Amino acid sequence: MSKKRNTLLAFAVGSILATVSFSNSAIAAAEYTLKVAYENNPGEPFDKAIREWARLFNEQTGGKGELIAYPSSQLGSKKDVIEQMKLGSPLITLADGAFFSDYVPDFGIMFGPYVGNSYKDIFKLNQSDWYKDLENKLDAKGLHIVSKDWLYGTRHMLTTKMVTKPEDLKGLKIRVPNNRIQIEGMKAMGATPTPLPLAEVYTSLNLKVIDGAENPIPVLYGQKHHEAAKYLILTGHVENVTNLVMGSNTYKKLPPEIQTALVNSGDQAGKYLTELVQKEEQELIEKMKTEGVTVVEVDRNLFREASKPFYTKFPEWTPGLYEKTQEIIAQ
Repeated sequence: MSKKRNTLLAFAVGSILATVSFSNSAIAAAEYTLKVAYENNPGEPFDKAIREWARLFNEQTGGKGELIAYPSSQLGSKKDVIEQMKLGSPLITLADGAFFSDYVPDFGIMFGPYVGNSYKDIFKLNQSDWYKDLENKLDAKGLHIVSKDWLYGTRHMLTTKMVTKPEDLKGLKIRVPNNRIQIEGMKAMGATPTPLPLAEVYTSLNLKVIDGAENPIPVLYGQKHHEAAKYLILTGHVENVTNLVMGSNTYKKLPPEIQTALVNSGDQAGKYLTELVQKEEQELIEKMKTEGVTVVEVDRNLFREASKPFYTKFPEWTPGLYEKTQEIIAQ
């Protein structure tokens, strides 16, 4: 082999080793790595917000902290992920009162139909001493809320049939997440709730296993549910403000400065999401229209009235819970 070829080979090998060495040192620099698991697809507002959180967290920890995004249910359903994090896995996921109610029943009211008139009402509940007490009880059960005030969006329905009033929902199988709060909420509105993981909804709509789904507009569009269900019913039945949660023990093991950066960067990412969702909701309604979806404005007061029995379905709730939330919102 010529001297020139030896030199070139040595240079190439040296370059590869340097690249590997640099790559390994970059990986090693992140002393605290957490996985963020969620059902949303890449490109949805929530996915963009998680990637913004990862950027901010890494920046605010000087590279010591890393969040790795796992979209599209890569790590399993929400219930699977929550069980894994309770067992000590370094995971974060989004969850809300409907899921937390399995551990602290009063949390369930946060996802009650029409409990607030806008997301700002839910933010007000989140900042109250009442909510802080719920958070502490959840922490004792092994789940720690890292960041809240993330506006996931206002929940509406996509259906395969026209709906203008609660009576039109009778007999329609509407997909809901698998938790008692959302099952009872949909039942109160008049539909037949059908619990399914988000990843199965698109196929179920196409196979006519279900007659519709409900979610914020960016999620409905991002999951392509409008391709099979051509009526967007603007019920606005839940102002969906979500929380980012992880295992309490995992959180406690993080140094205080990493905890602070995780919370601060999470709150910043939540504001980013809130602005993004508000911007995209109207844009996506217009996109749906151009893609053959009929947008139906309904009298929400009719659905609000139909939903009232929901608040009598939970004897395990603290007496006067609904009145308490309304008192806080009115302050």
